[in-house]
Amino acid sequence: MPWYLYLALKQLFPTGRRFPFFTAISILGVALGVALLVVSTGVMAGFGHEIRRMIVDTQGDVQVRGSGLITDPEALQARIARVPGVVATTPFAEGVVMLEADRKPAFPGIQGVDVNRVEKVIPLRKYVRIGSLDDLDDDSIILSSQLAISLGARLGGTVQLYSPLLLEKLKNDEVLLPREMRVVGIFEIGHQQLDSSTVIVTLRAMQDIYGLGSAVHGVNIKLAPGVDADVAAARINRALANDPDDVHARSWAEINEDFLFVLSLEKNMIFFLLIFIIVVAAFSVTSSLLISVVRKTREIGVLGALGAKPRQIAACFCAQGLIIGLAGTAAGLALGFSFLHYRDAIVRGFASLTQSQEVLEKFYQFSRLPAYSETSDVVTIIVSSVVISTLAGLLPAWRAARLKPVEALRSE
Repeated sequence: MPWYLYLALKQLFPTGRRFPFFTAISILGVALGVALLVVSTGVMAGFGHEIRRMIVDTQGDVQVRGSGLITDPEALQARIARVPGVVATTPFAEGVVMLEADRKPAFPGIQGVDVNRVEKVIPLRKYVRIGSLDDLDDDSIILSSQLAISLGARLGGTVQLYSPLLLEKLKNDEVLLPREMRVVGIFEIGHQQLDSSTVIVTLRAMQDIYGLGSAVHGVNIKLAPGVDADVAAARINRALANDPDDVHARSWAEINEDFLFVLSLEKNMIFFLLIFIIVVAAFSVTSSLLISVVRKTREIGVLGALGAKPRQIAACFCAQGLIIGLAGTAAGLALGFSFLHYRDAIVRGFASLTQSQEVLEKFYQFSRLPAYSETSDVVTIIVSSVVISTLAGLLPAWRAARLKPVEALRSE
């Protein structure tokens, strides 16, 4: 080990003493900055990761829609299936209905799915908490969890479904009775909005409710692992260029482009703002090392008199900044990842103290706090922290390197 590196370690961690105060404060400052960056970027990336999972799990990797109704979904799916990278397709129809149970009304979104094909694209079965997807038929319905609670509906019970066709019938002086549907399942995705305002029926039932005939509103598509959704969407659009229903394929990222951009912008802004915590900690490192230079002026003079070169003396103080950066970064990573591991318990404790659990779910739309640490984010945090801490030692190193041995030894 070079002598200047050994000396740097001895100055930061003297033998036979308690943990030095200035060293502890410097490492703690860097650690807190790193921990905040790990937590903030992990939570923001968690929101993005969770939203992507929910989008893909409810809409597929790519979605095809027309300017109006898709009149021949079977032929369309056959053409899509021939596109390289496409694994499976499933048609859907969607809209809004009125549900009533025990005179409690609700106006959820409704989606009709092909029960024979939906599992190949959208894993609905794993989100059904009570009941079974296998029991879904043309006279039954699956409710989202919060919607079922608000209506007081239970498995095996019935709800009355009012279709928009009621208005059309009334215009023609006709009467259309509400449709009675049996509750055969309750699902929960984990997103507050989806879990409070969504119902699922069979595709045939949806076509009957909305008077669509054999038409659908769109087709969801699942891609092979590793296939880029945007590239696949472009291929599908080329294959469907002359389709009579004027259909267009869009990837999950394109459909939610604006929202994902805002999410990415927020994440980058938070990173930019919190990096200043490490910068402030770096100033404390600089201040501590400058004090060390002043206190050890005579020792620096002795080193120069013994033949130490200015760059070696400078390296001693730069190494101290590097060591503080490494130690602070390691402590910050441990602290940050520990917080992320116990995040739900911490958030529940905070929410119970402030009585804000329902408010968090209402506005942030998640029943639990998501977290996902991307490798690129962690590497960026580590490099930024170590580099800033090392740069913090440059000014003290420059000051120490400029000291003349004779003047330093003369110092009192």
